[in-house]
Amino acid sequence: MSAIDDITIELNGEEQTFSVEPGVPLRDAIRNELELTGTKEACEVGECGSCMTLVEGTPVKSCLIPAHQADGKAVTTVEGLADRSDDGEDLHPVQEGFIEEFGMQCGYCTPGFVVSSVAMLEENPDPSREEMKQYLKGNLCRCTGYTKIFDAVEHAAEQYDG
Repeated sequence: MSAIDDITIELNGEEQTFSVEPGVPLRDAIRNELELTGTKEACEVGECGSCMTLVEGTPVKSCLIPAHQADGKAVTTVEGLADRSDDGEDLHPVQEGFIEEFGMQCGYCTPGFVVSSVAMLEENPDPSREEMKQYLKGNLCRCTGYTKIFDAVEHAAEQYDG
């Protein structure tokens, strides 16, 4: 018999309290309880990075951690990267880079690449291609390749001010 607990996270800047059974992955809680579907379901075993989220600013494969481990922490999904502080919505430079450089391909892996790229640029605002390859090796694209993704990150790095 499992107990359902309430947990509270700061999701994309807003405090959210919800009930979740022990062992439910953070990804499932975000998608099913909080109805944000940018965090994708794919491999289920942490190999593809499609479910990447930031927990306290650190990229985390949200299919691998129970939602309870995020209790009391700040969680950012791809939906939370855009700046909504003014009247409109300004996409994050990485999101803009993916649009400008056609880095999406089929789009399924894109949220994970965007979230990982944001974390990378926070650490290294001017990465080389080799540094991009190393940092993003936990994200997989099953379409055609990574050239456009790296072009998108380079475009973002040119615009990036942290």
